[in-house]
Amino acid sequence: MREGYAPKSMSIPALLEAILFSADEPVPVARLAEAIGTTEAEVREAASALDKLYEGRGIMLERVAGGLMLVTRPEYSSFIEKALSRKIAMSLSRGTVETLAVIAYRQPVTRQDIEAARGVNPEASLETLLEKGLIQEAGRKKTLGRPKLYKTTDEFLKKAGLNSIEDLPPLDAESDETLKLVPEP
Repeated sequence: MREGYAPKSMSIPALLEAILFSADEPVPVARLAEAIGTTEAEVREAASALDKLYEGRGIMLERVAGGLMLVTRPEYSSFIEKALSRKIAMSLSRGTVETLAVIAYRQPVTRQDIEAARGVNPEASLETLLEKGLIQEAGRKKTLGRPKLYKTTDEFLKKAGLNSIEDLPPLDAESDETLKLVPEP
């Protein structure tokens, strides 16, 4: 048996379950396939088998931030909160949430783009979002002054429960008008 390849006697769904149970963040399908020594298609097939196995159970397989993760079912959250001490939920001011929305929908954007959309200086909000790991620098714009560009992170996707940025809900007409002030990258 080659190192890193699962023996034929091991079930791919069982291996997938063991890896995901041990992980504290989403694991990309390609990384799972490499670790198990199989194809991405076989990992997706094993994930579907786990989906069926977990029907009616307290856990489920979630596709988030481009990977797979074992999570508890949302309908059990209040019971889990009562039973376990939980971290304090991340709270963001309205202005910081607005800044995050501009970044999420128009990324990559500069501080100046955000200021144009919101009408206020976003420095404090950017600092908060960077500290919390929800955004990151995405290089520099190739214009005069080479301002920093910002984009959301995988941590943002995890906290928002999104698999990818394309899963953001559509903007309503009023919000869309505000964000149109930010030039497309």
